[in-house]
Amino acid sequence: MEAYLGNLRPAALSLLRVITGLMLFQFGVAKYLKIPPVASFANVEMFSLVGVAGLLEFVLGGLLVIGLYSRCMAFVLSGEMAFVYFLTSAPKGFFPVANGGTLAIMLCFTCLYLAVAGGGPYSVDAMIRGKR
Repeated sequence: MEAYLGNLRPAALSLLRVITGLMLFQFGVAKYLKIPPVASFANVEMFSLVGVAGLLEFVLGGLLVIGLYSRCMAFVLSGEMAFVYFLTSAPKGFFPVANGGTLAIMLCFTCLYLAVAGGGPYSVDAMIRGKR
């Protein structure tokens, strides 16, 4: 089992990067392009905290999807998700399941892992380095 699943590790890393990037990108799209319309993102201003977060999610999440500067993008997004958690969820209580911060924590640590592990073999970064 280990031999078979171990061979899938590089592809799984690339898939994790793409899905994580898409999860973040969707928030940026919802905030700026209003697709889909979300009531809490109806009046996002560019230079508000939500606006800056949306810009990071839109641009950096998109770059994470294609795997360009993956480590750097993931590191910045990890910090953004930590900031989001401590600003919006932590004041509501200690337990993430009760304060609504589970997604922010998962995205934070997934991005932190990607910052350490890199974007995987199926990325623009790998193509630039000549590995794919």
